[in-house]
Amino acid sequence: MKTIIYAELRAFHAVAMAGGFTAAAKQLRITQPTLSSQVAQLEARNGVTLFHRRGRKVELTALGASLLEITRRLFDLEGEAAALLAAERSLASGKLALGADSPHHILGRVAEFHRRHPGVRIALSIGNSEEILAGLFDYRLDAAVLADVPDDPRLLTRELHRDPIVLFVPREHAWAKKAAIDIKELAGQKMVARESGSVTRALFERALARAKVTVETVLEIESREAVREAVAQGLGFGVISAAEMSPDPRLKMIPLRGLGSEKGGPDRGRLEMGEYLVRLGERRPSPAADAFLALFPEPARRRGAA
Repeated sequence: MKTIIYAELRAFHAVAMAGGFTAAAKQLRITQPTLSSQVAQLEARNGVTLFHRRGRKVELTALGASLLEITRRLFDLEGEAAALLAAERSLASGKLALGADSPHHILGRVAEFHRRHPGVRIALSIGNSEEILAGLFDYRLDAAVLADVPDDPRLLTRELHRDPIVLFVPREHAWAKKAAIDIKELAGQKMVARESGSVTRALFERALARAKVTVETVLEIESREAVREAVAQGLGFGVISAAEMSPDPRLKMIPLRGLGSEKGGPDRGRLEMGEYLVRLGERRPSPAADAFLALFPEPARRRGAA
């Protein structure tokens, strides 16, 4: 059995994560020739190729990508051991990496955590559900708050709340005086839509399909703020979770009705979007992550479990 040297694995992992030898050498605080030699020794000792080298850029081979999945777990566990031995539970320092598909549902908890543990550095990534889940699976994020969570046994989840999805238009729009809009009234109307990966858009499009209503998407934009501005300029109506609608005197939110229900789901008479606290079940929370999760008192559960 071939011997694997720790320093060589560490060198491989650093290059794979940094995407190049120069950045990895800086992170490890060693010279680039030393780093290159360690990776070369790992490949030669085992008769494998882990990187495709193209000038200053490197790309993982298929074997390298598989090895990276192992070294991610290895060095994450090493970090856990170091944190335990250093008794960081005082939370006088440390790092907490969080993700969310919207800042609205997580910033209150982030602010509370900071008040309790001001010495912990917090990094918050905002992106769509796919990007944030990738961060959890890659061990880059400790926990996340998401609207769309797949049925995956690797995840521990807890529903935090549900908010209605509403329509919004400019204040001068004819609909602005309505108490509610029936989905049938939207037939043929112009809409400003989020990107195709948006949970809000997906839920709304399913409601349109159930009602057999077709709208005209005149503009597709990748942010809530840009959609809001486009609607304010009169390009079309928009839809959004009520909790994510910031006060804007130019716009009016209007409840939707006649929506039906999702297949197999309850008919609440309104279209709703849930928000979930999510973390990776196989990963032991760091002291900082433990303290953050404690702000949500009910225990998380595996996705799809009763």
